Amino acid sequence: GVCDTDPNRAKEVAGELGVLSFHDYKDLANKLDAVTIASTTSSHFEIAKFFLEQGVHVQVEKPMTNTSEEGEILCRMAEDKELKLQVGHIERFNPAFVAAKERLVRPLFMECHRLAPFKPRGFDVSVVLDLMIHDLDVVLSLVNSEPKSVSAIGAAVLTQDIDIANARVEFRSGAVANITASRVSQKSERKFRVFQDHQYLSLDFGGGEVSLLSKTGEWGGETMPFSQESWNLEKSDALLAETHAFVECIQRDKKPIVSGWDGLVALRLAEQIEQEIRQRLEQVGSQ
Repeated sequence: GVCDTDPNRAKEVAGELGVLSFHDYKDLANKLDAVTIASTTSSHFEIAKFFLEQGVHVQVEKPMTNTSEEGEILCRMAEDKELKLQVGHIERFNPAFVAAKERLVRPLFMECHRLAPFKPRGFDVSVVLDLMIHDLDVVLSLVNSEPKSVSAIGAAVLTQDIDIANARVEFRSGAVANITASRVSQKSERKFRVFQDHQYLSLDFGGGEVSLLSKTGEWGGETMPFSQESWNLEKSDALLAETHAFVECIQRDKKPIVSGWDGLVALRLAEQIEQEIRQRLEQVGSQ
């Protein structure tokens, strides 16, 4: 079934899919095995908690909740009830990232740029939770290490919340990530660069392009021997791949590719970045 607070929209989508429509999620009680929640962030906790209490497997859009405290409650509920809780960090299912991850051994420095033009949506959260959290999740999935220190700066440009942000995150493993996100840019860009021993990898989440530069020998006095590989991957529906993965983890009783705990770790780091930015803005404003 399809549920939307706009009954006409619910009927329209349900008609296209040949399923029932609802305008109150509580009307779905005892009718589901699994649910995908793609509502406003502020409503995620209430809706996800309702369905977990009903014994329903849940996929919830990122960020999983408004606060990490709420996120932890959902994770523990899912664990206690032996239910699947997957968080919609869609870039994990992007073909460019899937191809790139196979070639990454020990990332040392990562640089992320996620820029988007201004759109009248997503203002219930800052750009850190709206956009940057995508790259926080990607970075965390690669380094497999806890953050050691965070420094960040940002500004509210067109809304009352943070619209542009930059964060530098140092991990206990020694890896460093420099991450920039903006929702007030004149262009769209979703690029990710990774440096590791003797290799540099660049990927374009939007264009599906991956490039790998590898050192193949020692400095010869005039030229540095290296090889370059490039892939231009066919665009595929990452959202569909994400949904298929959710269904498969239920059917095969596997851990979700992006578990609730994964989503919680990204959310906690995002909160730390937000706090750092707000403290810095307060310092600037008090001078």
